[in-house]
Amino acid sequence: MRAFGFLGMCLVFLIGTGSLTSAQTFDLVIANGRVVDPETGLDAVRYVGVRQGTIIAISEVALSGRQVLDASGQIVAPGFIDIHSHSPSRLGSAIQVLDGVTTQLDLEAGAFPVSAYGEHFAGGTPINFGASVAHFAVRTKVIEGRDVPYLFSGMTLMQGGAAFVQEATPTQIEEMRGLLLEGLDQGGLGIGILLDYMSVAVNEAELRMIFEVASSRDVPIAVHVRRGYAGDPAGLIEIIALAEETGAPVLINHITHSAMQAVPEWLALIDAANARGARITTETLSYAAGGTSISAAVFSRDWQKIFNIEYSDVQWTATGEWLTEESWQKYRAEQPTGMVNHHYVKEDWIESALAWPGMMVATDVTPALDRDVLANPNGAGTFSRFLGHYVRERKLMSLSEGLARITLYPAQWLERVAPQFSRKGRVQVGADADLVIFSAHDIQEAATYGDPYLPPFGVSKVIVGGRIVVDGARVIEGRYPGRRLLGQAGKSD
Repeated sequence: MRAFGFLGMCLVFLIGTGSLTSAQTFDLVIANGRVVDPETGLDAVRYVGVRQGTIIAISEVALSGRQVLDASGQIVAPGFIDIHSHSPSRLGSAIQVLDGVTTQLDLEAGAFPVSAYGEHFAGGTPINFGASVAHFAVRTKVIEGRDVPYLFSGMTLMQGGAAFVQEATPTQIEEMRGLLLEGLDQGGLGIGILLDYMSVAVNEAELRMIFEVASSRDVPIAVHVRRGYAGDPAGLIEIIALAEETGAPVLINHITHSAMQAVPEWLALIDAANARGARITTETLSYAAGGTSISAAVFSRDWQKIFNIEYSDVQWTATGEWLTEESWQKYRAEQPTGMVNHHYVKEDWIESALAWPGMMVATDVTPALDRDVLANPNGAGTFSRFLGHYVRERKLMSLSEGLARITLYPAQWLERVAPQFSRKGRVQVGADADLVIFSAHDIQEAATYGDPYLPPFGVSKVIVGGRIVVDGARVIEGRYPGRRLLGQAGKSD
């Protein structure tokens, strides 16, 4: 699958026997760490040699380097890949990198033009980033003649308009087709559909068109399915039918938050479709709440019945305030783009999802723009919570399998649209040196809904492109090896 595979195996063999240790000096050596590579099954103490941003050697014997990190007693793992992040800001990246994230992507919402995701990174960023093509932005441009490239611009959050409630004409649908193709030519990592937010607007013909575009380019669709009551799978069944008909690969976003108590039923439907030849996968969050704007379409429906919650189960994200009917109505009228966390997800729903062998884990973090304006804790704690709570404490899977859910599986899913991902999500010779060093005994989230920016415990170092960007659980300011990652029609910045 990777061009470096055979050469890499030869090099590993030679170095493993000590033949090259005296001849090689590396830019960076990680010494004595427990190296865990989910793809090959390697789980052993090794030395890792890095040069020019690439892993050149994995050795049982000592390597020499201009910089040597002693990782004794710690895990050396692939950098975590977040496929569902809505926080491409300077603050957002600083928070996520402390949680071990080396690649931050927005596949659900996307951007159009694709370059709009990461506009805040003009001065540099410690982590890699990229986005799908945003159907919502394409639709807004066609229906309203208005450019809304991403969910937020500057410090202002996007607010829905006619594009979220008005059906498209056949002519407009064809115009959208052209713009989606244009976005893929710009390097979009597939197509993102916020379908639940525009359920009344997107008809069957428009949805079919999106699947046809994805199928024609063999790129993945990420979709927030239409939400029903009490885990009604109708929204999932709609997507499965189109996935089977067109052959387009599909990622179902945050299945726990859409399926609710029906997670096992939804996963069974996906399994059955995949057995018939579909290509469908899904992801879950590790925090048990949903985060969105108070003006989201679902809150114009019977949301209390849909989520089986009351006003008192909802927090105004910016302050952590628990709402009443009075404060709900006030904020919804006066600050419609404000964010809320609605607490409705149950622990057993998440555990049911994690039992599925191919389940990925993502953050769905809301925009973090200012430390004085709170966001949800997902950006600061998702992966440390997953590894600490669900892997170590709940023992739902091995460490290697847990790491696969947040490194290898996302990379493999994206290889079809961006071959560069064949070098990510792995600790192998020839792979990109995006790495996390952490304590398997100590890793745990600290961020809470009232204090969402607290860094996790146990993550000691993060390396991106062979450069250390987190040292001693502190971000190194001014070190910005992060790159924009583009689909095969584009190229990395």
